[in-house]
Amino acid sequence: MRSVSLLGVTAFCLCVFVASDTQHDQPGDKSLPEQGGVLQLKKANFNRALRKHKQLLVHFYAPLSAEGPHVSAAFEGAAAELQGSEVKLAVIDVTKEKDLAKDLNATGPPTIRLYIDGDKQNPVPCPVPQTSASILTWLKRRAGSAADIITDSQSEALEELTVVGFFKDLDQASIQVFYSAAIDLPDINFVVTQNNEVISKYGLTHDVVLLLKKSELIQAYKMTSQTSKEELIIFITVYQMEPVTEYTGETVTQILTSPVLNHALLFVNKSSADISEIYSAFKSAAEAFRLKILFVLVNVDEPRNGRLMEYFRVRDFEAPLIRLVNLTDHVSYHLPSDTLDVDTIKTFCQSYLEGKAKPKMQSEPIPEGWDKKPVKELVGMTLEKVTFNPDKTVFVLFYLPYSRESRALFPLWEELAEAFKEQEDVVVARIDASANDINMSMQRSYPSLCLFPALHAERVVVYTGNRKLKDLVKFIEKEMEKAKKERIKEDEDRRKYIEAIKAEEANKANQTKDEL
Repeated sequence: MRSVSLLGVTAFCLCVFVASDTQHDQPGDKSLPEQGGVLQLKKANFNRALRKHKQLLVHFYAPLSAEGPHVSAAFEGAAAELQGSEVKLAVIDVTKEKDLAKDLNATGPPTIRLYIDGDKQNPVPCPVPQTSASILTWLKRRAGSAADIITDSQSEALEELTVVGFFKDLDQASIQVFYSAAIDLPDINFVVTQNNEVISKYGLTHDVVLLLKKSELIQAYKMTSQTSKEELIIFITVYQMEPVTEYTGETVTQILTSPVLNHALLFVNKSSADISEIYSAFKSAAEAFRLKILFVLVNVDEPRNGRLMEYFRVRDFEAPLIRLVNLTDHVSYHLPSDTLDVDTIKTFCQSYLEGKAKPKMQSEPIPEGWDKKPVKELVGMTLEKVTFNPDKTVFVLFYLPYSRESRALFPLWEELAEAFKEQEDVVVARIDASANDINMSMQRSYPSLCLFPALHAERVVVYTGNRKLKDLVKFIEKEMEKAKKERIKEDEDRRKYIEAIKAEEANKANQTKDEL
């Protein structure tokens, strides 16, 4: 029985690409410096490297990028395996070589490109590799054909995640689509078989693609004459991942390069008491939207997730919450509920896909007559202007409209506004924290009650006492008395500062007269 092994990466390196006329760097050639066998290119030497090497695989990197460290390690490992071949690996720091990156149109993805025969106008994009083996596999598949992945072995031998294609006719177009997908996914094993025992084991007909792991069927996909490479890649990349993927340094590339551009992000504290219940609901919803929405878990208790949380303007005390975002327009949508059960999450996702969900904006439009009612209605655009008024004491209720606890405070807030309606220097207001970005440090979950004293200094006092009218009135009056004392000192300091500035200006004017 003929047997061709699964795609390997260790045996081909020194034979597939070796060319008799390959040029090698001379030991004294300092114009093409190397580090770990990888060329360190700049604008001054890029064209020379392009002429010298038949195939030049270049990583355009930024030192602080998420993919940088593991791609660098993969490049060094692959460079060692490719010594003596016609393929040379190189890197270009785009933060230093901005003009070169611009000339090569390499200021954005793809960050890894293969230049062949000195042609710098038509590079071949290379997928971001997970390991050095990924690079070697990609190069091998590009140079090979579908015949390289035909096997008659049985699936019991497949230990890793493997994509298995069952095709009746090995000359049909479907197998070429299958192999094209294999080229673009070098981190995954691909095989083609016509073994009837394997087909009968899974009760399948021909022209079907299976995702197998340790012989266990993950998902099947029926190939047709209309199936494109892109459709097959989406199927494989989605189902090779778990229904819910946690955002980490190891998974960030996989998440950001996923062909599924709609992402549902669950911001949650993994150590919270209700994590199991929330995760179960999120995972169940994820199963219903595979191929349409990628579900991602973000642990708000992980310091390394701070930048992602900052981007989405999510603070740890706001968790758990769910945001939906499309990576093409980066518009985010907030799930308007404090109950994260399966039905609520599914309804939200479906409304998003149907275009009915309401985008989360930096600020709602300023409502007409917002300052005419006893309780002023603030939005993102008016928040700081109103609250940081040095002549007003402003007490704000930051609320979530879907929260029962928030809504329960609305009558109390109306009573509070009524109690101070005769005092023009006191403003009672509220703002929807789910519909407006709050660029202030609250350090408390919503609803949050915050007082802004009548001072030039931008200060916030968070109220933590009893939520009764008399307690709130007493709190405001106490803070106003404190602010009056501080304002006297503040005004005196400002007066001294202004006098000092005027004296300095007068001194400069006198010096100018003396010089004339």
